Amino acid sequence: MLGSKGVSVGSLGSCIVNVPTHKPTLSLPLLASPNNSIVKPCIGNSWKLRTPMKTAVAAVDSSQPAEKQETERKTYYFLVANAKFMLDEEEHFQEQLFERLRLYEERNKEQDFWLVIEPKFLDKLPNITKRLKRPAVALVSTNRPWITFMKLRLDRVLQENYEADSVEEALACTSISLEFEKPEKWVAPYPKYDSGWWTPFLPPGSKV
Repeated sequence: MLGSKGVSVGSLGSCIVNVPTHKPTLSLPLLASPNNSIVKPCIGNSWKLRTPMKTAVAAVDSSQPAEKQETERKTYYFLVANAKFMLDEEEHFQEQLFERLRLYEERNKEQDFWLVIEPKFLDKLPNITKRLKRPAVALVSTNRPWITFMKLRLDRVLQENYEADSVEEALACTSISLEFEKPEKWVAPYPKYDSGWWTPFLPPGSKV
């Protein structure tokens, strides 16, 4: 005890109660940098730059090299018979072909029918060739309905189809010369076909 005005240690100790022992923390706002990264201010004059977390993704090109597409095979439809019947005997066959050719020219439509003399595709069709007299001529087209229509008109012909990778392959033929004897008497009301009338309907590049 320190006298009547003194303060005892015990009484002083009893006054120091519930005194905080830790420093208060200051909550500061987070700031955004120009590049959108997060800036966290720290106590003092120093600043710490926190970059956004990036997920590592392997740069994998999922696209596969384009595979070379196979040439699309096209179907060709045809009627075939021996050359004598198709080019020299069948009535109105010449007119029908020229009329169709004229129609295509008026409509600026690409020709899709041809006369193929001794076509090479017959080598792959033994069921057809065994029924044919040679030389043979085929009326070939990519237009199936029209070939069916012509089958009804010509009647005594064989009808079938085949596939080819190109027009050149589809219309390949063997070069031969065709000559038909003129009959002694011609009684039909229309003039006799002139030899070679079929030339405009031959495939491009044909040498017959």
